[in-house]
Parts: sequence; C-alpha cells; structure tokens
Amino acid sequence: MPLLKRCNLPIRFDWLGLAYMYWLLLAERSIFAAVILYLIGIRPSGARSLTLGWIWRERLRTLLVLAYFSGLWWALGWAQGLLLTVDTVAILEFRERLKPQTLRRTAGAVLVPASYFFCGLLLVSAYNDIILSVRFFALADPALNSMDQWLLRGLTVSRICHWALRVFPLSFFQFLEFIYFGLFSQIGAGLILAVVFYGRRRGVQFVGTVLTAYYLALAMFYLWPSQGPYYLCTRHFSELPSILKTYAAQKGSIAGAQARWNREPLGRISFDYYIALPCMHIVQPLIVMWFLRAWKRVTVFLAAYNTLLLAAIVLLEWHYIVDILAGLIVAVVAIVAMDGDALWHSSNSTGCGASPMPEPRPNT
Repeated sequence: MPLLKRCNLPIRFDWLGLAYMYWLLLAERSIFAAVILYLIGIRPSGARSLTLGWIWRERLRTLLVLAYFSGLWWALGWAQGLLLTVDTVAILEFRERLKPQTLRRTAGAVLVPASYFFCGLLLVSAYNDIILSVRFFALADPALNSMDQWLLRGLTVSRICHWALRVFPLSFFQFLEFIYFGLFSQIGAGLILAVVFYGRRRGVQFVGTVLTAYYLALAMFYLWPSQGPYYLCTRHFSELPSILKTYAAQKGSIAGAQARWNREPLGRISFDYYIALPCMHIVQPLIVMWFLRAWKRVTVFLAAYNTLLLAAIVLLEWHYIVDILAGLIVAVVAIVAMDGDALWHSSNSTGCGASPMPEPRPNT
C-alpha cells in the first residue's frame, strides 16, 4: 500500500470485473477442462461407461440435457452452450454421487486454494503497476531481441511470425489463439483435480508453486522489464490481422504499460500483467504437468497441447525465445522450492519417474 501511494496508484481494485473474470469466466472454463482431463485420464472403458453408459441408462435426463443444450446454443452459441452444459451435468452428477457433508467439504477444499490464488494474482497485478511506474517497460527488449538473433543464427521471432502470416490462412492463427488463451483453463483444471483427488493441502501446494513462479517473474521484470517482440517490430500491427484477439491484447498491453510509465491516472487495479521475461505461458503448463504426472494419459495429452502452445507463443509474436528458456528455469525453481521432497522421491524411486500419487479411478 505504501508503494501504491508513492507511485500515485489507487488502493482500489476492480472487484466486480475481477470477480466476473475469475469466479465466473475462468471457473466455468476450468470445470469444463477438468472434466475433459478426467475423462482422458481414466481408462477408456471407464470413460465410455461414464459417458455412453450414462446416456443409455439416463434416457430421460439425456433428453432434458439435449433440450438444455439447445436453449443455450440458441441464446449463447454452440461453444458456450456446450461448455455450460458439460459444467452443469458434471456438477449435478458430483452432487448426486456424494453425501451432503462430503460435498460441502470438497467444495470448501477447492475454495481455499482458489481464494489463495485469487489474492496472489491481485498482488502480482498491483506489483506489475508499481514496477511499470518506476522502470521503463521495454528497457530490456533490444537486448533480448539480440540474444534471440544469436540463438536463432540471425533469425528473430518477428521474422518467423511474419513469414507465417504470409504462408498460413487466418483460421490457422485463430486456432493458435484458441490454444494460447486456453492455458488459463488448464491452470484452473489442474487446481480442481489436485484438490478433488489429492486433498486441499495438495491444491494449496499447487497454487503456491504457481504463485512462487509469478513472484520470481516479478523480480525478473524489475531487473529486465520487457514487453515482447511485438513491441520492437515495426510491421507487427500493420500485418497482424486486427480481427485477432491477440491484436487488441498486445495493443492494450503497450498502451497500459505506457500509461503507467507516464504516471497517468488509474481508477482501479485489475488483472494487469505485462511481463515478457520469463514466459509464464511455459511455466504454468509445466507446473500443471508436474502435479498431474501420475495421470499418464493426461500427461501425454498436455505435452501435445503444450507443444502447440509453444508454437502459438512464437507465431503470435508474444515472447522471445529467451523468455521461453527463462520460463523453463523458473518452472524448475518453483517446483523444487514448493515440492522438492516429491521431486527427490521421484528421482530415487525404483521405477523411472515413479510417483507416490495413485492413478485416478473411475469410481472416485
């Protein structure tokens, strides 16, 4: 609070907007992603019995679900309708399968780390604004771009991105955006699954690992503030299709960082995030994979998804290659700091990469 006052920043948060983004939008997407990962993680026979078997046994409910989905499709579109339908069925099934006392305890167990994560993100957002008020937001961009040129033998992320813009259609970049922004659902799903299967303590440990990585990122941002390759590229906004969400997001990031550097008045603090180094879009998926590593099929699926995410990071010109490499280091440091005992146990187990955590069962 003293730093906010010193930097002429408000000691007020956009509570309504923050609650909508986190407790509604992110929550509904996280529940959907958790259901998908669970169905991938259990045995194929178990997944079939939970889906096709349920549809056959509960024929009346199936008709009601189809009617519910049809209404949502008409009102909100098929994607949002599907997401809300899956969420609704999952929550009702969860409620029906558990005793009221167990249900309350499970819901409370999820709420504790979710609230912890929410408070941590508020701190990260506030410190982002504070650092931008005292450090020029693109101070390290030229150096990071030069390091990329050395690593890529003369190439840069900007050149790779604009080559892709000439070669691939718009739909390809829309797909990359779906992958890029889908990361946040993956984090929420990791939190939910960690709590439901391994308990509240494991969920708090998961959130603590992610927030530790964020705090390391804040320290690095203070030392080497940077926006990303799109800031230095003179052709970026003239060639990137303005219809993409990335276009508006990157424009907004530059405008927001510039406003904080110029000490322009800020009404309320929201989820303000401007850090390029390290790339948290690499850090967080690695943490999710670590905490869900006992789910072999989920790990394979997330590895494939995160490979596409890596391509999206580069081809949408979000981060330097150096940012990605720094992200790998930050992820390892955060995992060692918060879950070092499990890492030591895993490395010394008789089985390669064995984990003390049980694989999930269909009847859990």
